Amino acid sequence: MTGKVRKAVFPVAGLGTRLLPATKSIPKELIPVVDRPLIQYAVDEARDAGIEEMIFVTGRGKSALVDYFDLGFELEATMAKAGKSLEPLEPARAGFGEVVTVRQQQPLGLGHAVWCARHVVGDEPFAVLLADDLMVPGALRQMVEAWEEVGGNLVATEEVPAEKTKAYGIITPGETRGKLTEVLGLVEKPEPAQAPSRLGVIGRYILQPDVMRVLDARETGAGGEIQLTDALARLIGRQPFHALAVDSVRHDCGDKAGFVIANLALALERDDLAPKIREFIARL
Repeated sequence: MTGKVRKAVFPVAGLGTRLLPATKSIPKELIPVVDRPLIQYAVDEARDAGIEEMIFVTGRGKSALVDYFDLGFELEATMAKAGKSLEPLEPARAGFGEVVTVRQQQPLGLGHAVWCARHVVGDEPFAVLLADDLMVPGALRQMVEAWEEVGGNLVATEEVPAEKTKAYGIITPGETRGKLTEVLGLVEKPEPAQAPSRLGVIGRYILQPDVMRVLDARETGAGGEIQLTDALARLIGRQPFHALAVDSVRHDCGDKAGFVIANLALALERDDLAPKIREFIARL
């Protein structure tokens, strides 16, 4: 088993119902935040962390995601003929073999989506990135650096309000060293009174391939879905397992308010956009 994280799984088969009607015909991952689609931020983060192979777990109606990273020959030829720079298109080009797609034919949960990539992942450690969680700056490089120190399984966490534990996987914390915390237990969506802590798992993981063997059983959990959290819980005690408090701001782009906030936050970091945005905010 290689000692480098080379592959990343992107579960992008969801229907994006919280963002309807926009997502009726457009994958939510292609809705722009400022001037780049949401998926571009996750792919850029993976590239920055040294990921060489992006595995998209897609569903029906998501072929536009793959097309986005393809070579747009007609567009590029037209722009070149008009003397326009092709630089804005460079991040949207995938290198040979950089993007692989597999199909999740039924919406059976995050664990099932990850399991669908098992043959491409093979016997290697791999990352999982949930594009809904837009991280600024990207969190995966921080995680790779920490994982190279501790190995095993690593999840990104942040402290969540007590009343929101039922929306997250929550860890039972052990020994803490700096930003790393040993994970002694993991439970999916506990009610506040039953939550072992307020440390919620957010959308970045580095996992051992053994989790695929656990997911083979296709056991269901919260919501009747095959939960990745439940499969990971079975690995605790068998492999090193840690949580990392990442130095990133997370924008939850799974709903409309999160998308609006992400657009504002990222626009305010742009020298070409911030003055007009600040002027508008000052007038409100």
